[in-house]
Amino acid sequence: MQLDALGWVVTAVAILLTGISKAGLGGALGGLAVPFMSMWISPRDAVAVVLPILIVMDVVGIRVWRGKAQWSELRHLIPAALLGIALGTLLFGVLSDRMVKLALGVIAIVFAADRLLRTGAPACRGDGGVPRAFAWACGATAGFTSTLAHAGGPPVMAYLLSRRLPKEAFVATSVFFFTAINLAKLPFYLGIGLFSRDTLLMSAMLVPLVPLGVWLGLRLLRRIPERPFFLFATWALALSGVKLLWDGVAG
Repeated sequence: MQLDALGWVVTAVAILLTGISKAGLGGALGGLAVPFMSMWISPRDAVAVVLPILIVMDVVGIRVWRGKAQWSELRHLIPAALLGIALGTLLFGVLSDRMVKLALGVIAIVFAADRLLRTGAPACRGDGGVPRAFAWACGATAGFTSTLAHAGGPPVMAYLLSRRLPKEAFVATSVFFFTAINLAKLPFYLGIGLFSRDTLLMSAMLVPLVPLGVWLGLRLLRRIPERPFFLFATWALALSGVKLLWDGVAG
């Protein structure tokens, strides 16, 4: 399992963007790292490398946002996410690398299209009265897509936006949600043997980027417009999805 120089640069940028996103945007762009890394290494190795890094980010995030999460929302989202994690793990155990690449490509493109279509939409919609079934659907979808690609941000964003939460509560609730499900994924990944010496070593090499990414998320996003950042990262996600689809079909 090796990355060339370009692979390391792209992976480092994706990890930084993930840290920025988790610290300042509630994890909206947290699905970048796995599709990018999957261009060079197996998707299974990619998710195994990224999970320990995400957990370190979560530990930093909950220290920053503690006391601001809406636990009334988490009570609906987290149990549903656990069901999604179980289903995603079952599929990981039976799908080939080619099928996983195809699935990741579709996930990346669908989520990128979702973000692009929502670019001009208002930040909050609806009257805040959202059916519980919608919370379970979003939570389960987030758990499923997070298991396959650590890409659970868009479903959770869709739910939290519908709840019309203040900005800080929105980000804090998202951070605590992903802390819970990333820890929940750990025994599932261990159970299906995703971790190896190589994946853990690569995780250790990339972890030093975590504080920089979180720092940038807390500082730079207060000074630069969000719209250009979203557009850049969303188009990058879409392009990575197209590449993964091509690799899956050609393979």
